[in-house]
Amino acid sequence: MSQISTAQAVPIDPIKFLDPDTTAKGEQRAVVALTQLRTLWFNTGSLCNITCRNCYMDSNPKNDRLAYITANEARAYLDEVECEGMAVEEIAFTGGEPFMNPHILDMIGDALGRGYKVLVLSNAMKPLLNKRAGLLELHQQYGDALTIRVSIDHYTRKGHEDVRGVNTWPPMIECLNWLSENRFNLTVAGRTMWGEEEALARQGYARLFAQHHLTIDTTNPAQLVLFPEMDETEDVPEITMQCWDILGVRPESIMCSTSRMVVKRKGAGAPVVVPCTLLPYDPQFELGTRLADSPNTVKLNHPHCARFCVLGGASCSAD
Repeated sequence: MSQISTAQAVPIDPIKFLDPDTTAKGEQRAVVALTQLRTLWFNTGSLCNITCRNCYMDSNPKNDRLAYITANEARAYLDEVECEGMAVEEIAFTGGEPFMNPHILDMIGDALGRGYKVLVLSNAMKPLLNKRAGLLELHQQYGDALTIRVSIDHYTRKGHEDVRGVNTWPPMIECLNWLSENRFNLTVAGRTMWGEEEALARQGYARLFAQHHLTIDTTNPAQLVLFPEMDETEDVPEITMQCWDILGVRPESIMCSTSRMVVKRKGAGAPVVVPCTLLPYDPQFELGTRLADSPNTVKLNHPHCARFCVLGGASCSAD
């Protein structure tokens, strides 16, 4: 199998990403306008049952910097979406591990009951397995409106466990098979840290899925998402207004043009809104406590904006 890339990374220039308006070279920093709020994310909390290598969220069993959001807090944002007439299509949940949040089934059920598509990102281990009965009830009631995206970092056990830890593969496979056997709408997220061509990676996942009789189209980037790596300490170009034309990228294709995420910081009295799933901690990206009052533009003043969204062409939503 391919090994995790060990190429020496170039550290980021410390004068980059300091000024929200101007790059280190004095050029106007790129901004992205909210064209339509299509996906509303909820970060369910930063706690996770495992510690993964290079987790951009730094989620682990001890990281409680983001508190468990409650069903009532999430409901208030769904109420706001309806009252303001926002054209939201999808409600999504990430973490941490969302199934560790004691309110997760209530929040999923509330969103599904309002007619939204729902996406839940999970490592598909014990926390999910502990909620099988409730999940099955939601699936039986709402069918394919509910999608579970399972993180499988590599299509081999060794690669997956190099990232997620020893013996994380068997419970993930058990959960994956349970989801498949019960006909959940199932997608998979992998990582591109292996130094192998994307076509070969997709072929490897296809072999894995065939072995377990999973009907996931590995040629479909919405069903098998391969995410670029994110390390904010590694060098990456700053994105300027001129970059849109140079790169042939449209601002409206960037995740923060159609998404917002709600997070609740430890000890905070209320949740806050941030642009996307990638920036849960940086205070410069806090957009207020209400969706309707949030600024419509986001300044791409973070390495993740450049590496993941603009240069990597990635998005966390289901489509």
